[in-house]
Amino acid sequence: MLRRVGLVFRVVRKMAASGAEPQVLVQYLVLRKDLSQAPFSWPAGALVAQACHAATAALHTHRDHPHTAAYLQELGRMRKVVLEAPDETTLKELAETLQQKNIDHMLWLEQPENIATCIALRPYPKEEVGQYLKKFRLFK
Repeated sequence: MLRRVGLVFRVVRKMAASGAEPQVLVQYLVLRKDLSQAPFSWPAGALVAQACHAATAALHTHRDHPHTAAYLQELGRMRKVVLEAPDETTLKELAETLQQKNIDHMLWLEQPENIATCIALRPYPKEEVGQYLKKFRLFK
């Protein structure tokens, strides 16, 4: 833990010394929209829980990455963007694309049904991953 915090401080100090603005880190989540509609009709709370599970799992899985450590340093400044995927097929296709591009993420599978419900990326600078998420709109 101390080594990770030290790395975060070195990165921030180096950016401050160079006059560079600290990177804005964002955790993107992509949640299935069809789960809120018939025939599924999941309540809002169940959908929020899926996004929370995926976000927590991604943060835990990638907790040693410097971006994740920096993101967790300032709890009051966390930024998340929740996007919607129309269905399970689209969500799984996105997971495949992210894997091919070596973008760290977590595909959350609701158990025991083994249903893919949400993808959460680890925190990234917006400009590093935005191109892969352009076709997804904000979740409504």
